[in-house]
Amino acid sequence: MAPHDFWQEIHPPGTFPEDREFTTFYVATLEDDRQLRLPIRVLADGDHALASLIVNQASFAVLDALADGLAEKIRPMGVDVIAGLPTLGLTLAAAVAQKLGHGRYVPLGTSRKFWYRDELSVPLSSITTPTQDKRLYIDPRMLPLLIGRRVALIDDVISSGASIVSGLDLLTTCGIEPVVIGAAMLQSERWRDSLAAAGPQWIARIRGVVATPVLERNAEGRWQVSVRPKT
Repeated sequence: MAPHDFWQEIHPPGTFPEDREFTTFYVATLEDDRQLRLPIRVLADGDHALASLIVNQASFAVLDALADGLAEKIRPMGVDVIAGLPTLGLTLAAAVAQKLGHGRYVPLGTSRKFWYRDELSVPLSSITTPTQDKRLYIDPRMLPLLIGRRVALIDDVISSGASIVSGLDLLTTCGIEPVVIGAAMLQSERWRDSLAAAGPQWIARIRGVVATPVLERNAEGRWQVSVRPKT
């Protein structure tokens, strides 16, 4: 597949075999057994890799399917408002809010506007953008939309857990405790330690549409599952 062909189509159940070796893409399975091909990104050690998802490069059909799946996962929590994490989480958060019938959502941001307050910000890093001096902000004008409401915190992918923990830290600073945390993809199990360290309540509040494992290179140079996802 050409790089720009990924994330463009949801395939019927059984289109691709599962539990096999992989070469250039990993097959993720949705709740209804439909399949999504994800490119494999090799990690720094050269022997391990992860499946990748970039939702703002996905087709509208794929984004719609992922937003549908996540909306149904969090609907039972009776969410009043969605808060989205930058950057790619904003695309998904807006779509999920619409699926839930909300008229708007609250975007968190990394660009400091002159009316923002430093005490309403926290350091931000992630597996894809580990810049140490980046900060996560909330527009103080948005706080009345969140305080005292049932809030869902949404990101596109939860991998190391760093971005989600930053979001939780920021909302907690504002006196807001999300009732659910959602993502299109739970990438490996590495996020569990970060979420457990942030608070014993958080792991049970995680919801994802698909779960993908760490992959390891075998003797033939192909990729196989190293740690299977837990759904």
